[in-house]
Amino acid sequence: MGVKVEKTALEGVVIITPERHGDARGFFCESYNRARLAGHGIDIEFVQDNHSFSVAAGTLRGLHFQAPPQAQDKLVRCGRGRLFDVAVDIRRGSPTFGRWVGVELSFANGRQLLVPRGFLHGFVTLEPETEIIYKCSAHYAPECDRAVRYDDPGIGIDWPLSGPLVISEKDAAAPLLSQIESPFVWDGPR
Repeated sequence: MGVKVEKTALEGVVIITPERHGDARGFFCESYNRARLAGHGIDIEFVQDNHSFSVAAGTLRGLHFQAPPQAQDKLVRCGRGRLFDVAVDIRRGSPTFGRWVGVELSFANGRQLLVPRGFLHGFVTLEPETEIIYKCSAHYAPECDRAVRYDDPGIGIDWPLSGPLVISEKDAAAPLLSQIESPFVWDGPR
């Protein structure tokens, strides 16, 4: 079993596509293999798996992060349906501070997005009944939970919205990136 790892425009944010082996019955793949990823320079100890289900297309969740000491690396994949997954660099001093990348993740394409600590994370569902499954390197800590507005004009994410938006009051009322002090500092190239 192999895995394909692609860099994105944001250092540390990578697209991971595990190899699928299929036949008339369907397919099999290793959705996560720590040793294989370590061979690509990705050696993260994940401690929690999360599973999110969204009934409607156009459900937007984010942009979220956990502050230290419970900052999280996330490895995100789609278990059913399709979603547009986004990472935004919020490491102070980073040459890509405030920039974003977006990737379509779907059950069909099997792609995953690694969102390291120091990045905002969010997604919008592109189909009804979409499931998002992701690994986290730290446990959920409500006291460290933070958010930034999904439509912050300073970031300018081009969300692929084609119908009504479904969003929580908390996410809709989140501050702009310019209104928070990021707890993350860029420490140079990895």
